[in-house]
Amino acid sequence: LGECPSGSSVCVVALLCDTEKQIESSQLSGLPEYVKIVEVGPRDGLQNEKVIVPTDIKIEFINRLSQTGLSVIEVTSFVSSKWVPQMADHTEVMKGINQYPGVRYPVLTPNLQGFHRAVAAGATEISVFGAASESFSKKNINCSIEESMGKFEEVVKSARHMNIPIRGLFISIVLLALGLSQQVSKRLYGMGCYEVSLGDTIGVGTPGSMKRMLESVMKEIPPGALAVHCHDTYGQALANILTALQMGINVVDSAVSGLGGCPYAKGASGNVATEDLIYMLNGLGLNTGVDLYKVMEAGDFICKAVHKNTNSKVAQASFSA
Repeated sequence: LGECPSGSSVCVVALLCDTEKQIESSQLSGLPEYVKIVEVGPRDGLQNEKVIVPTDIKIEFINRLSQTGLSVIEVTSFVSSKWVPQMADHTEVMKGINQYPGVRYPVLTPNLQGFHRAVAAGATEISVFGAASESFSKKNINCSIEESMGKFEEVVKSARHMNIPIRGLFISIVLLALGLSQQVSKRLYGMGCYEVSLGDTIGVGTPGSMKRMLESVMKEIPPGALAVHCHDTYGQALANILTALQMGINVVDSAVSGLGGCPYAKGASGNVATEDLIYMLNGLGLNTGVDLYKVMEAGDFICKAVHKNTNSKVAQASFSA
């Protein structure tokens, strides 16, 4: 060992020990080395806009997102235009985007009719979405939880027959209904969804309720098959996500500029902003493979197109600097 400025080799040993403690501390934190971000802005983010977003703007938005390093971009929803008019151009959007190598473009399909339309439009991955609340399920997809499960089973059976991956999405307001969350998640996973995204759709969760919910669901589903989807109504989204990461989750849904909301949940604000999520993950030293600046540019593009200000704190601070 060489000499330290103090003339003693003890400080070198101390530094080595300190490094080992840091490594051990990092390992004990339970944080994953890589976090997959599922960008939901084009679908979950835009579906709640009051003014119809032109199709060419949506296509350009998705193409810009495809150049950021994001590996999953939720494109659109094959639902009735009567219920979700913003998604009426789903076929045109799906056919119009440039599908980049290494990027997946899932779409939502609540029933068999929507599934077949999605496949005809070129979709190669789908998502089904349910709720952990009977009232929310009836408002959101116009049927009970049990009825929705029957429809999902038809979709999943057809998708699996065609070797199309299926994701289970938005077990809405899950942090408020532990028993139902566990049951619905288990059924979605059991019927063949490779991943189940647990959504705090109205954004009322806290790190404590997130921890309790995940403990409950993880009794039935391994953490590697789970994702979290947090809205930021009460400003708790990043804290909730950090809790999930510490519990072994490494997939997070987010929307550029914090776009979105929930038409059936009064006062619910948008999704956690992708820019803010990446900034936090970068600060933790976790790899996402996503270029923060390019994401901010995509967010700036869509905010200008829909004439609104970004909800991302990172974008606000960066563009005002």
